[in-house]
Amino acid sequence: MAQVLEFKLPDLGEGLTEAEIVRWLVEVGDVVAVDQPVVEVETAKAMVEVPCPYGGVVTARFGAEGTELPVGAPLLTVAVGETADGRPAGDGSGAGTAAADGARDGASGGREPAAEGSGNVLVGYGTSQAPARRRRVRPAAPAVNGRSRAPEPVRETRPTGTPQAAPGARTGRTAPADGPVPVISPLVRRLARENGLDLRKLAGSGPDGLILRADVEHALRAAGTQDRTETTAATAPAATTTATPAATGGPARSTARAASVTRVPLKGIRGAVADKLSRSRTEIPDATCWVDADATELMRTRAAMNAAGGPKISVLALLARICTAALARFPELNASVDTGAREIVRYADVHLGFAAQTERGLVVPVVRDAHTRDAESLTAEFARLTEAARAGTLTPAELTGGTFTLNNYGVFGVDGSTPIINHPEAAMLGVGRIVPKPWVHEGELAVRQVVQLSLTFDHRVCDGGTAGGFLRYVADCVEQPAVLLRTV
Repeated sequence: MAQVLEFKLPDLGEGLTEAEIVRWLVEVGDVVAVDQPVVEVETAKAMVEVPCPYGGVVTARFGAEGTELPVGAPLLTVAVGETADGRPAGDGSGAGTAAADGARDGASGGREPAAEGSGNVLVGYGTSQAPARRRRVRPAAPAVNGRSRAPEPVRETRPTGTPQAAPGARTGRTAPADGPVPVISPLVRRLARENGLDLRKLAGSGPDGLILRADVEHALRAAGTQDRTETTAATAPAATTTATPAATGGPARSTARAASVTRVPLKGIRGAVADKLSRSRTEIPDATCWVDADATELMRTRAAMNAAGGPKISVLALLARICTAALARFPELNASVDTGAREIVRYADVHLGFAAQTERGLVVPVVRDAHTRDAESLTAEFARLTEAARAGTLTPAELTGGTFTLNNYGVFGVDGSTPIINHPEAAMLGVGRIVPKPWVHEGELAVRQVVQLSLTFDHRVCDGGTAGGFLRYVADCVEQPAVLLRTV
């Protein structure tokens, strides 16, 4: 007999309590294999493909794209096993039987998929095999008086409160309410999602009703015009009672100005950043010290290394090597504070986080075991993690577990900053831009490549002497890279 199993949004780790559905990878009626990715979700940390632990036929999906679900909420249901007459669940024909059998064979080597599923919840976290190719079958139609009856429609929950297509939106074929949205561009989906526009209510002007970016932008402009008109009408009575210039001694102000206010929800990455920074400032008594350093020799050293052939070395990689060497001399800063136990926790390994700005917001990928890597390995890992951050494909493991953070805000063209510590770490090194400046070198005024370095640290783990010693050592290595060679 077929068994319908419910797959719920799994715990994605690191205290994440909800996720937003970005893109469904299966439709109702699809045959799925064990551990096949079925939905792409966006958490406060990364985009994640969620695999289904059951193999069978998808009978229902819960939540439209753009819906935010809490951990433990139903994602989809899957019919697993066979019906009483021996056919695969959800199949209504011999061709469908073959398709379902093929999908099951690809998932479990020809064996019936176990109803309890694989137990895996995230791609890359124990998933044992590549997903099988999806095949579409028609759900079985129950017989009534010896005749087949059309299957009952499967209801898919959708978000409420999303705006309708704005007046004046482009004409075209509107997507069916329960059908796939005719959109192929991720940019169009993101633009609509960020502005709360339900694509299922929008008519596309492209071929076969395809929704284009111009359609979304046109609808948003039209919706903005309508909102301003309604707000002005709602505030008109109040505006008529506004005091005259003679009564107030100044020009009267229209209350319709409230229409220019925009409210942006603190959710997703923006919300996670806000929570973490607020917690850092609330819990950590931080202090900052800084120093200017002559980076001329560091830049010459990098140029010489790159001129020797082989992979190019980044400035960030050289700064990371200096950081790990400094933390070996001042291990107090490679730590965190356990407030419950009232203990300082020091780490032997350096898992180095670095700030990366993306279209989705600021993220801090982590280079594992940075203290064991050379400049070439660090350069490659920084490049890989940066690309994954921009693509939104970082895993939760790549965004957590850092023990110290390197923040190169100089890429934004600024000299200095007092960064907020990446909770629960104990320190962060900030690096400004490296620019030519007047500098006294060997007793004479010269133009040198100068950088400002800042260290923000948790005053509970050390005093100013330790923090100053760390920062001074970093500056010495920047000014004379040979110092690093003598101490490692």
